[in-house]
Amino acid sequence: MCSRRLSTDIAITISVANPPAQDLAVMSTHPQPNATRAMHPPTSSADRRPVGELLREWRERRRLSQLALALEAGVSARHLSFVETGRAQPSREMLLRLANKLDVPLRERNRLLVAGGFAPMYAERGLDDPRLEAVRGALQAVLSGYEPYPALAVDRHWNIIATNRPVQMILGGVSPELLQPPVNALRLSLHPQGLAPRTRNLAEWRSHMLMRVARQLELAPDPALQALFEELCSYPAPSLPGPHEHSHMDVFVPMRIDTEAGEVSLLSTTTVFGTALEITLSELVIEAFLPADAVSGERLRALAAMAPQEA
Repeated sequence: MCSRRLSTDIAITISVANPPAQDLAVMSTHPQPNATRAMHPPTSSADRRPVGELLREWRERRRLSQLALALEAGVSARHLSFVETGRAQPSREMLLRLANKLDVPLRERNRLLVAGGFAPMYAERGLDDPRLEAVRGALQAVLSGYEPYPALAVDRHWNIIATNRPVQMILGGVSPELLQPPVNALRLSLHPQGLAPRTRNLAEWRSHMLMRVARQLELAPDPALQALFEELCSYPAPSLPGPHEHSHMDVFVPMRIDTEAGEVSLLSTTTVFGTALEITLSELVIEAFLPADAVSGERLRALAAMAPQEA
C-alpha cells in the first residue's frame, strides 16, 4: 500500500547547546565530504520558475487560502495575490516570513530566495566540517546513550550517516550489495534481501514505513525520495493482517524481527535538532529502536554483548 497518510512515530525534539566534542563514528559506508558545500542551490528548471509560482505551490501544499496565509503572516491578502501572480515582487523579509509560516524546509527557503532575486541564507556543510563539531558531539552522545538498543542517524533520503554498535548485530544476513555506499535504511528494512525476510510483521511494518515516506513527500516533494518511494512500493507486498491481528492494542506499530538472540519487538522513536539553521543539521534524523516488551529488552542486551568492542 503506497497511499500518503500520517506517521504514528513518537517525535522528540532536542536542541544543541555546545555539548563536549567527541569523535563521531561516521559509518564508513557513507563518507562525508570534506569541503563546505556552497550556499547556492543547484540550478534547475524548477529553480528558474517565478517566486510567486513557487509560493503558491507551497501555500496550496499546506492547504491554506491566500487570506489565511496573509492573516498568519501579517501581510495584505491583496499584496500576496499580486506576488503569486507576478504583479508584485516580494521583499526578502516578506519571503522569509511567508516561508516560516508555511514551514518550508531550509533547503527550499534558499530556492525561494534565489527565485526572488536574493542571495541564499542557509549554508549546507559536510558533517565533518569544523563548524559542526558540536553536532558531531551531540550525535555521538545520543547514539551512544541508546546502547544497548540500536540507533542510527539518517539524512533526508534515509541514507545512513552513523550508527551505534548494536545496529551491526541487527544487520546480520543482509545482502552485501545493500551495504554498499550509500547505505539506505529503507532499503535495508524492506528489500527482499535485507531485513524483510526476518521481519515477522512485514506487512504492518512496510505499510507504516511507506506512510512515513509518503507524508515526507507531501510536506516537501523531492525527486530522489520520490524515486526511492516508487522503488520501495515495487518490492513484494504481503497481505495486511485483519484488525484482530494487530499487536500492542493498536497503540503503536512495532518492528518484530528475528535475531541471533531470538525474536525482538522494537518501538521506534525519532529525534531531530529543534533549532537548526543549517541545511545538513535541519535534515538530520536519529532513529532509535527501543524494546517493546521485557523479553525484547533482555534479548537486545544479549545482542549488544555480542557486538565487537571498539578499539
